[in-house]
Amino acid sequence: MKPAALLFALLLSSVVQAQNPPSKTTLFDAGWRFHRGGAQGAEKAGFNDATWKPVDLPHDWSIEDLPGTASPFNPDAISQANGGFTTGGTGWYRKTFVLPATQKGQRIQLQFDGVYMNAEVWVNGQSMGPHPYGYTSFWYDVTDKVKFGSPNLVAVEVKNEGQNSRWYSGSGIYRHVWLTVQGPVHIAQWGTFLSAPQITAASAQVQAETEVVNQSSQAAQFTLLTRLRSPQGQEVARTETKQTVTAGATATVQQTLAVQTPERWSVDKPALYTAVTEVYQGKQLLDQAETRFGIRTISFDTQNGFRLNGQTMKLKGGCFHHDNGPLGSKAYDRAEERKIELLKASGYNAIRCSHNPPSPALLAACDRLGMLVIDEAFDQWREPKNPYDYNLYFDKWWQTDVASMVRRDRNHPSIILWSLGNEIPERSKPEGAKTARQLADFIRTLDTSRPITAAVNGLAPDKDPFFATLDVAGYNYAAGGDHHQQDVYAQDHARVPNRVMYGAETYPLEAFDSWMKTLDHPYVVGDFVWTAVDYIGEASIGWLGYWQYQSFYPWNLAFCGDIDICGWKRPQSFYRDALWKENQVSLFVKPPTPSFPTNPNKEEWSKWEWRDVVADWNWPGQENKPLTVEVYSSCEQVELLLNGKSLGTKPTNRSTQFTATWTVPYQAGELKAIGRKGTKQVGSAELRTATQPTRLTLAADRTTIKADGQDLSYITVELTDSKGVRNPKAENVLKFQLTGPGTIIGVGNANPISTESYQRPQRNAWQGRALVVVKSSEQAGKLTLRATAEGLPAAEVTIEAR
Repeated sequence: MKPAALLFALLLSSVVQAQNPPSKTTLFDAGWRFHRGGAQGAEKAGFNDATWKPVDLPHDWSIEDLPGTASPFNPDAISQANGGFTTGGTGWYRKTFVLPATQKGQRIQLQFDGVYMNAEVWVNGQSMGPHPYGYTSFWYDVTDKVKFGSPNLVAVEVKNEGQNSRWYSGSGIYRHVWLTVQGPVHIAQWGTFLSAPQITAASAQVQAETEVVNQSSQAAQFTLLTRLRSPQGQEVARTETKQTVTAGATATVQQTLAVQTPERWSVDKPALYTAVTEVYQGKQLLDQAETRFGIRTISFDTQNGFRLNGQTMKLKGGCFHHDNGPLGSKAYDRAEERKIELLKASGYNAIRCSHNPPSPALLAACDRLGMLVIDEAFDQWREPKNPYDYNLYFDKWWQTDVASMVRRDRNHPSIILWSLGNEIPERSKPEGAKTARQLADFIRTLDTSRPITAAVNGLAPDKDPFFATLDVAGYNYAAGGDHHQQDVYAQDHARVPNRVMYGAETYPLEAFDSWMKTLDHPYVVGDFVWTAVDYIGEASIGWLGYWQYQSFYPWNLAFCGDIDICGWKRPQSFYRDALWKENQVSLFVKPPTPSFPTNPNKEEWSKWEWRDVVADWNWPGQENKPLTVEVYSSCEQVELLLNGKSLGTKPTNRSTQFTATWTVPYQAGELKAIGRKGTKQVGSAELRTATQPTRLTLAADRTTIKADGQDLSYITVELTDSKGVRNPKAENVLKFQLTGPGTIIGVGNANPISTESYQRPQRNAWQGRALVVVKSSEQAGKLTLRATAEGLPAAEVTIEAR
């Protein structure tokens, strides 16, 4: 067989399967080739990419080791502290695929969920045009560029050049890509919109708006059938409409369906209905789409605050950036879902996607798990925060990007607010208010079912015209920070009594004050801490603070999140438990010397840190010296015991900010806090002194995963002593080996100054532990992770991929 014929035979073995209508969408993530750097002519079919690296998507080259090193970090990186000293640059992707000859006459569409940034896509050497914004989904109809029955090439150039982000962005095709094959008459991309404007206990009127596109050369008469399935899968309503759509046009069909005794979507019972939309010509099914949606009501006002299904609830919220810690910006569905699971478990009911639209997978997880969402468009408009940021593209692209966000996301019941942006530099100028109104008016042409917000800092009356364009006002750092200790919420309520407010960003250090004001003021509907989850970039704002300098290297994590980049709770998260939940007790110790060197020039307003405390009772050399012990508790009172001896009981309530503090002369053994309501014990926490580690313990968050080439298991590796106590001082080198059909795709330890590789099969422990992330292949089988450390017996855990 000649080489060209052999290549063609190999390509046909991975052909996109032939099918007749309706539309079929295939995940297009496997089998790409990647090159870091320039590659002149790489968009052309004849280009030789044999030396390029094979990759599956999602992919992020900024989290990979820099060429010739064992680290992704470099003190000279252009991104500096903002990007966590990681490197962007230019990268290229290529993929060859075959469409069967039987698909000729169909329409072919290529969709990218997110590429950071400045993507240009070529199909068979022909440019489909650029897409600058790194966070919005975009798609192309490539029908007139592809061949049927012979190889096609898609090439993507990605340019993450210059200072363009205030946080770690990652680089590359970091979300999914999809290939859709559909008939000439089909449902438009993001062309179904379900809403329920009228809901009672007896019934819900569901409005279905469907756009049907006719890309054939003649008018088409069609029947649109819409069926609704309950959360249990039973059909509960159906309707059909006959309509004609002219050649080259789009028809919009409005339908109303009644659902009897609807199950309402809520954070506690996230009931999801499915709309099945079908387009027929006679009896022939031309197209079909399934859309999940929720039936629920939301409202915001100054008397009742935020109401979900008529019930007032406070938004227990957090902000986060889009990265997934050790995976960089790679948006695996499971990584996004796990993030939401961890936040739900820590009491959160709301998140703010700061400062950009998230992945579709994250929103789907919020729908399934019951998490409310503020979906945010931008971090800047026309005025820059960095020289090469979105300000360069705003005028030409804002409408495209806002439409992408709203049309893609408007069926998600989890979304309760559209946010126009964050700390927009022109917010105090007339042109800022004018742009805000322009964006808000445009969103309302696409969706009127949700209010519009933005996050505003530098709170003062000069922001009133900007706030007047919004339905709900996002206040950044109002509770007690930003140069003042007065109650900005109360002052502004007295001045503008109809303004509904929430803390769009608040300092961890001011968690008590922020939450009490949220509870006390009905017109303050919630509080969103900066941040719920720690992230790469804005390096050390949670320790060295602002302003930031190159000398902060090797710091690369922000170190301000309730939950760290591995998914483990930090002390401030346990404090939030005491604010948000009943019967909580947690116990921390102030180290005798600071955990890291401090910054004597830190700005007074820079308060993203938490107090320097650790869950550690191992202080050799400190015997009988006093240590400060903090207990966070929502119990009425807490008793502290050292080796069984009581050190007294203290109240933990609002007057003590749910904290009790003791000075304890250090003795090895057991430190225990017991929380009581009256005389009844309702909670406890303990710290035990660990001896030298004698073994490794491995625990997987999921021992069964899907064999789909995408599913993940997160495995925590701990260094424990003979009694099973983790030694928080242990920093042993851990080595990992995986056997079976899968790969190690990330390792981490959440140490904010570690510059180790996130990709290699080893990691130093930090605070006695490390994390390994394992990904399945498309083969079923058993995956065994083996961990070793010098002088300790090896340990294993087995995951089954099905």
